[in-house]
Amino acid sequence: MAAWARAVRGLLLDISGVLYDSGGEGGGVPIPGSAEAVRRIKASGLKLRFCTNEAQATREKFVKKLQGLGFDISVDEVTAPAPAACRLLKERGLRPHLLVHDDLVPEFADIDKTNPNCVVIGDAAENFSYANLNEAFRVLIGLEKPVLISLGKGRYYKETDGLKLDVGAYMKALEYACDVQAEVVGKPAKAFFESALAEMGVPPEQAIMIGDDIVSDVGGAQQCGMRGVQVRTGKYRPSDENHPQVKPDAYVNNLAEAVDTILSQM
Repeated sequence: MAAWARAVRGLLLDISGVLYDSGGEGGGVPIPGSAEAVRRIKASGLKLRFCTNEAQATREKFVKKLQGLGFDISVDEVTAPAPAACRLLKERGLRPHLLVHDDLVPEFADIDKTNPNCVVIGDAAENFSYANLNEAFRVLIGLEKPVLISLGKGRYYKETDGLKLDVGAYMKALEYACDVQAEVVGKPAKAFFESALAEMGVPPEQAIMIGDDIVSDVGGAQQCGMRGVQVRTGKYRPSDENHPQVKPDAYVNNLAEAVDTILSQM
């Protein structure tokens, strides 16, 4: 009996690496069985949130891409860092200097960006040039109380041409240079998972996070009191199973296998 799959009311699913393998600009290939697994979850009556650190496109554009790949998903089912960052900026009266992907900029359309008093960093891809990083550094170092907000903390992610550095590496560079601690609004921040749970109306002990990132997905969920399951797709590597700090509640070969096990316990 799979004890990890019992007494579940809600599922949180990472997207890239769990639903599909990213194919870079405009691409992507669904992982076999994942679209059907999503349909089965919804038909079962379980609550569902799609949790992503996607920061190279607006949620609308990202969801449209997933719908084109055959997934039953809507914008209001997605928990993502950019909207959370915008709420934080407005609440605290912060005016950001943006170091983000060009396609994400529309998410910040109604945010005052004049005379910046903080820096927001996301997965900027090719925008992570020396000149752009140095500009962000100059904004931070020039502030009496520097504020650095990061749309994630990932070390790397996977595309069809291999692994690529994620925002966490560049975030750490600015932290070191400016002697500042970044505020992370994406995974693995506890507030990110708490927001997704609140949107589902499910307590952490009755929820499972399924992801391919052992630290951001599994570790972040477990720190919030949820169960964390790692799929052997996406960025998963065999060495993850010997991680010194994070021990998933279970490993599964893919999302379809996880859903099979969970639904069999209902």
